[in-house]
Amino acid sequence: MSSAALSRWSGNEMQRRVSKRYAAERRFKLLGLLAVGLSVAFLAFLLVTMLARGLGGLSATFLSGSDSTDPALAGVWGALKGSFLTILVTIALAFPIGVLSAVYLEEFARRNRWTDLIEVSINNLAAVPSIIFGLLGLAVFLNVLHLPRSAPLVGGLTLALMTMPVIVIAGRNAIKSVPPSIRDAALGVGASKMQVVFHHVLPLALPGILTGTIIGMARALGETAPLLMIGMRAFIAAPPQGITDPATVLPVQIFLWSDEVSRGFVEKTSAAIIVLLVFMLLMNGIAIYLRNRFERRW
Repeated sequence: MSSAALSRWSGNEMQRRVSKRYAAERRFKLLGLLAVGLSVAFLAFLLVTMLARGLGGLSATFLSGSDSTDPALAGVWGALKGSFLTILVTIALAFPIGVLSAVYLEEFARRNRWTDLIEVSINNLAAVPSIIFGLLGLAVFLNVLHLPRSAPLVGGLTLALMTMPVIVIAGRNAIKSVPPSIRDAALGVGASKMQVVFHHVLPLALPGILTGTIIGMARALGETAPLLMIGMRAFIAAPPQGITDPATVLPVQIFLWSDEVSRGFVEKTSAAIIVLLVFMLLMNGIAIYLRNRFERRW
């Protein structure tokens, strides 16, 4: 290398440019660290506050009882069981329908104005406020189909409508991420289109699909507005025995207790929030385990 070229790389101007690049990189790392630290600080503040206020309310009576007008007798078992039944209905409907819709739109449907319209509609539905789905559930499931009010069946149907677009979008993105070479290799050895999709593409896309399902279920677990619209804010003194019995869910129970005048419900509200956080972490942990269990490398 000539002396002129060496001088260009070792000159003061080049040194200043390199210094600016490293300084910009350090500032970006610091900004990212501050953002992560701020998020962790908010989470820690929430957990510490709820634990400080609610640990005293956790007891055998609280975990095994149902709603009551007396804060000393109030418990979350009825709301916890209602949440579990509601989420079961939601998963049973939203997951298979959402995955099959994603597979059809991505692998089998022809590209025309109708599929474009469906795609735009699904993207718009994912951004619709949850209260709109509550109004839809009230109009269709209660007023038209006359399903039982305040039941986990109706709550699950309503939350399934809200969760399904998220699963469809995540499923399509996961299917798109599967390399085309896998499809070509399977077709090259004589596999049919159905065999390619269900034996190769879908298993490889399943971790991404489960990630979208986790996001949708986490959103559904914390929803209150659509369930209030279908009457799940009623006073339920006994745990539900099935998906058609009157029930409430943990977020609605927390909302109702937070509105009580008696100061005894303040501790119960914080304790119920702790139970809800543990329930959400447990459900998400199971979903993450299943995602990692079915994850494959290519």
